Amino acid sequence: MSTLWNKGTSATEIVEEFTVGNDKILDLRLAKYDIIGSKAHIAMLATIGLLEKGEEIILTQELDRILAEIERGEFSIEDGVEDIHSQVELLLTRRVGDLGKKIHSGRSRNDQVLVDLKLYLKDEAKAVRDEVHSLFDTLLKLSTRFADVLLPGYTHGQIAMPSSFGMWLGAYAETLVDDMTLLAAAYRVIDQNPLGSAAGYGSSFPLDREQTTHLLGFKTLHFNSIAAQMSRGKCEKAFSNALAAIATTLNKLASDCCQYMSGNYGFISFPDELTTGSSIMPHKKNPDVWELIRAKSNRLQSVPNEISLLATNMPHGYHRDFQLLKDILFPAIETTHSIIRMSQYMLEHMQVNKNILDDPKYDYLFTVEEVNKRVLSGVPFRDAYKSVGLEVNNHTFATEVSKGYDSVEKLNHTHIGSIGNLSNERIAAKMDDILKEF
Repeated sequence: MSTLWNKGTSATEIVEEFTVGNDKILDLRLAKYDIIGSKAHIAMLATIGLLEKGEEIILTQELDRILAEIERGEFSIEDGVEDIHSQVELLLTRRVGDLGKKIHSGRSRNDQVLVDLKLYLKDEAKAVRDEVHSLFDTLLKLSTRFADVLLPGYTHGQIAMPSSFGMWLGAYAETLVDDMTLLAAAYRVIDQNPLGSAAGYGSSFPLDREQTTHLLGFKTLHFNSIAAQMSRGKCEKAFSNALAAIATTLNKLASDCCQYMSGNYGFISFPDELTTGSSIMPHKKNPDVWELIRAKSNRLQSVPNEISLLATNMPHGYHRDFQLLKDILFPAIETTHSIIRMSQYMLEHMQVNKNILDDPKYDYLFTVEEVNKRVLSGVPFRDAYKSVGLEVNNHTFATEVSKGYDSVEKLNHTHIGSIGNLSNERIAAKMDDILKEF
């Protein structure tokens, strides 16, 4: 097996298979970032005199050719080659001879994989950001479109107070702002250059770490080499916490949609092609998409804990345990992309029932409105509450009373965050502020 650390002896095949695991497959996601990191590294090596200018040009040109192969889908990690780092150096050595071996001066595979991971996670964070922003826009547009359509609010699973589709959808939009705040914080944790920390204790070469920080587009660098190595696991956990927060929001949205489209509620519906049927019940329209979004979201919420368990109880410095972080996080990232996109797709095809409150079971939805009306006329709150409560218990709370509150306009809710004042433009401004942090 070709490895960067080979000193003339070989591991047995069973050990190689066990230690490499899924790395060769997962590492393909890091291929272009390994090239980007290597190009910055050799530019710095040339600056400090460890490479001649002509050598830098040859290496850069060859790295650009490998990058083009990666982008065309023509790159692979060969049998017998351990990982992406070994494959790139092997290709360079084949193509430019011993000059290719110089590329590793002043770095370790430890800081090399950290650079690759951080660049990859930065791009993935921005991709998640864009997808969440698109979902956010869809939610706000739907909130505005259905702002005047009343929806029963529930607490403890019981009919409670009047809400609206505008309030319901806008709530998920604003909650995504909180999730984006966590994603921005994770991005900031990730956005620090580890290159030059080598195996965690720096190098006797006069490396210019400020130069590679600039070339790689990091906002800052891990100044302490040990701290750079200690960021392994911490970056993954920070990112996974943000993904779990998004998953928490989508889980609740999916649960709402499963409930709202059921026959006992009938608040929303979806085209037949977006639902599934029963093998024996011809009337069924099952919310399989939302159920899977809910289930996948639940799995995502376990990822931070799995990372915590893997990355704990180790002294500082690199340990092979960290390799398995990719097995945990990379699939979670793909799942996050898929449930965000699918949630948006479903919402774009959602149909709203505008006549929900015609059902007499929602007459008591407006008891609080009647209490407040009596308070405004001068009745003390406790007296108004008691009198309405007695009418409910005695079944004398008239349906006609409820009809007096059957529209957003009649309800006259005006404070910020009420059904008559959704403040969607201010929620949009909150999101815009968070977007500036990436």
